[in-house]
Amino acid sequence: MTGDVVRVVYRKYDGSLHWNQPGTRLGEDEYGVWVGAPGGTPVARGETPVNPAEHDHVILFPPQAWYTASFNAAPHRTEIYCDITTVPVWPTPDVVTMVDLDLDVRRRRVGTVELLDEDEFALHQVRYSYPADVIEHARAEADWLVGALREGSSRSARTITAGSTRSPAQDGVTWPDRTGCAPGRPSVPVRACAG
Repeated sequence: MTGDVVRVVYRKYDGSLHWNQPGTRLGEDEYGVWVGAPGGTPVARGETPVNPAEHDHVILFPPQAWYTASFNAAPHRTEIYCDITTVPVWPTPDVVTMVDLDLDVRRRRVGTVELLDEDEFALHQVRYSYPADVIEHARAEADWLVGALREGSSRSARTITAGSTRSPAQDGVTWPDRTGCAPGRPSVPVRACAG
C-alpha cells in the first residue's frame, strides 16, 4: 500500500545480502512500483551500515525488466543510476528483492553515461557460475540502458529518463523530478517512468 515502509534487498548470486535499505512505497503504475527515501536514510552493504543516503531518491522496480532505476535529487551528481539485476520480486508486500548482477549504468547530471563494473561482472560469471541466459539478459539490459540514457531526448530513450510529476505535498517529501514519459520497447513492455 502507498505510504508503507518497504525493505529494499539486493542480494548477490550466491544469496548473500548485498545493498539494502528502507524506503516508502510511493505507488505503482504501468512501469512498476516506486519506492522513495529521503536524504539521511540508512543504507547497508550486507550487514554493515555505510554512509546514509546523501539526497532524496526514488527507486523504480519494474515487474518485467532486468534492472532497477534510482533517480537522485539535485544536487547529487548522479541523476540516474541503474543496477542490472534479476527481475525484482515481492515475496511479501513490504519486501522487494532481486539479485545484483554487477553491471551498473550511470548518467551524471552533466549528461555523461557510463557502464560500470564490467570487471566484477566477468569475475562473478566464473565465481558464481552465472548461467548463459543470465549473462545474456544482463548484458542486453546494460547495452539497452546505455543507449537509452545516451539518447535521452529520443522517444525510445525517454522510457528510462522519465518519470513522475508528483508534488511534494502528495508524498510529504520533495522527490526528484523525473519528466518526459514514453512507452517501453516491445521486447520488455514495462519500462521506467511514472505518469
